[in-house]
Amino acid sequence: MCGRIHIKDNSFVQLLLEELFVENPQAQLYSNFVKPCDTVSIITQDQGSRTIKPAMWWLLLDEKEQGFKPSRFTSFNTRFDKLAQPGSAGFIPFKSSRCIIPATGFGETQTSKGNASVYHDLVAVERAIAFAGLYRSWQHSKTGEVVHSCSIITNAPHIKLAQIHTKASPATLLPSEYESWLDCKQTKPQALTEVLKPRIAQNFHVQQINKPSLQQAIGAPFTIQSDLVGNS
Repeated sequence: MCGRIHIKDNSFVQLLLEELFVENPQAQLYSNFVKPCDTVSIITQDQGSRTIKPAMWWLLLDEKEQGFKPSRFTSFNTRFDKLAQPGSAGFIPFKSSRCIIPATGFGETQTSKGNASVYHDLVAVERAIAFAGLYRSWQHSKTGEVVHSCSIITNAPHIKLAQIHTKASPATLLPSEYESWLDCKQTKPQALTEVLKPRIAQNFHVQQINKPSLQQAIGAPFTIQSDLVGNS
């Protein structure tokens, strides 16, 4: 999955917050075009209470004299096959601090040797995207400041995305999976099997663009259909 998320505070996102019974639904949703190391909004659960928090889209951070900076280790995405691997960046967060990252779309980049990169934007149809995420909380040793960081789990490639991105596909949640994902008493990957399989869980409108910074359309848009009957 490429490092671009689109978030618009629209009716679909507000419905997602209502479905999750978020206690502070009016909190700022960091929005529009988001890239790695930017701030995103995450939904977390603590003792049954669900809230929106700002988090850096880069799971591993290093402490500075003042504040934190992204680690040199790339960590805006976490591979599904690393979740059960002790010592990996996602091993402990998968067991103790899972989150949902709301979005209305995301971008993918296809690159190949000798050819220019090809960019596509995917916009969710009918409901917001609920990315399956991990997060960490960091407290500064001198100032006491507490910040949060996060990553999106990526699954194996999906055949429907073959012309868009061939390396991975993002893990997204169905409404029926919100509860088990945020409930960190569920600690075994096999208990969340469907989330960690490549799947298209909702319909997407897809548009090729010239580049992410300009977002000018190239050619006609098309649709990628959900794998799920009834798109439930």
